[in-house]
Amino acid sequence: MILSAHMHPTRFQIQRPCVPHSSNATRYQPLLLPPKFSSLSPVTVASTRFSLTRCVSKKLSESLGPDQDPSYEPEPSQMRRQKKASITDILKGANGILPHVVLASTLVALIYPPSFTWFTTRYYAPALGFLMFAVGVNSSEKDFLEAFNRPMAIFAGYVGQFVVKPLLGYLFGTIAVTIFGLPTAIGAGIMLTSCVSGAQLSNYATFLTDPPMAPLSIVMTSLSTATAVFVTPLLSLLLIGKRLPVDVKGMVSSILQIVVAPIAAGLLLNRFLPRICNAIRPFLPPLSVLVTACCVGSPLAINVESVLSPFGVTVSMLIIAFHFTAFVTGYGLTGLVFHEAPDVKALQRTLSFETGMQSSLLALALANRFFQDSLVGVPPAISVVIMSLMGFALVMVWAKKK
Repeated sequence: MILSAHMHPTRFQIQRPCVPHSSNATRYQPLLLPPKFSSLSPVTVASTRFSLTRCVSKKLSESLGPDQDPSYEPEPSQMRRQKKASITDILKGANGILPHVVLASTLVALIYPPSFTWFTTRYYAPALGFLMFAVGVNSSEKDFLEAFNRPMAIFAGYVGQFVVKPLLGYLFGTIAVTIFGLPTAIGAGIMLTSCVSGAQLSNYATFLTDPPMAPLSIVMTSLSTATAVFVTPLLSLLLIGKRLPVDVKGMVSSILQIVVAPIAAGLLLNRFLPRICNAIRPFLPPLSVLVTACCVGSPLAINVESVLSPFGVTVSMLIIAFHFTAFVTGYGLTGLVFHEAPDVKALQRTLSFETGMQSSLLALALANRFFQDSLVGVPPAISVVIMSLMGFALVMVWAKKK
């Protein structure tokens, strides 16, 4: 509808479209305002003109809008954006299937060991380093600085690693020999498993459950790993009576390769190259799931004969009891000590992972290198699988509750 003004200030005409004639030509007829509007001021009429024009424009736009067209389809660019977003969500959600993948890799390693025997010990350090890189990409240096502001939590994690867990290892190792009548080498293997440092998989499990707690978990594991060069031989001497000549230089080198360098690379990439970091971040979860599956399936496939031996089931039950007790003890003691902390639940989950999961791969390497009896390596090989299944099962349960 079009509003037009003539020379006389009180005479206005409104032109509106008429119904088209048979000639299909649109004709317009003037519409005079009623006499009672002749006293309106020019300002009021101008406002009326704006309101009428806007009203008509709105009606016309609604009648011509795409919502009225049932055949309307989104543009190809919009469809591509939606498809890209859905693929990204799928990649990011790969961590949700991690427990199922770990279970599947365990079954495959038992049924067809050659599927994982190619993943030898030389790949363990790069694989664990990749998991630490994934944690570093999703963290910042501020997170690690805040972690050092919690010395009591770090100390509690250290106590869980080298006090609570060795005591549990000694208990279940003694039960294996005295009650179940298993070879002494099996008991020594259980004790050796409890004497090593924390596992890098515990850092990844904490990252999946409570991402803000991941730096604190990494600090705990790094501290236990750094001091393991002295503590692990001492504990093995006290519990097993075997002096282990641990390679200090090699241990420090492994810490740098597995923990420090990958996390530093991830932090630097996140700080100075955020675009590259955002581009690769969606692909890290599925790759991390694949790497974790290899780290779990490989030790089991390599030691499958010992695991499937007549006493393998008994050893597995003892290892399950050992890890279950460690998880529960770490969770319960943390709740008692830090019950006033505002994030006590997250801290309980973190210390539960730290206490229940340890570097069984390191224990397996020590068993193969410094013990003549191959049975000593059976408990660490089973422990890799059991702690991974139990740890990532807890990830699935706790993540759903959150």
